Amino acid sequence: MPVQLEVRTENKSELRDISSKVKEAVSESGVKQGVCHVFVPHTTAGLTLNENWDPDVRGDLVRALQALVPDVRFRHGEGNSPAHLLATLVGASQTLLIRDGQLLLGTWQGIYLAEFDGPRSRRVLVKVVADPD
Repeated sequence: MPVQLEVRTENKSELRDISSKVKEAVSESGVKQGVCHVFVPHTTAGLTLNENWDPDVRGDLVRALQALVPDVRFRHGEGNSPAHLLATLVGASQTLLIRDGQLLLGTWQGIYLAEFDGPRSRRVLVKVVADPD
């Protein structure tokens, strides 16, 4: 059964660092070798891995992603079509490796919920799977 994380976003668009919550789910699973699947079940949010040292990177990425959305007339009536497009570009899942009970992330890598239609309360599902013995 996956662990469900609750993540509250504060802005229309932002990258929210969820690394510590995912690491905690891995630790609590007791799995020493395996994989960690992270999934966001929302159509206007995604997941990405990127630098977690300089907070300016997050803002830069959000602004650059927003610049990719063309100025077109969307037909979807809710007014959040750009958020759907951005979530599609970022993707809804990440799969990470686990070794010795730890996520194998690069020195500067963090796991981010990418919010494009906030502020909202988002769910993130984490499934930890052990390697077969």
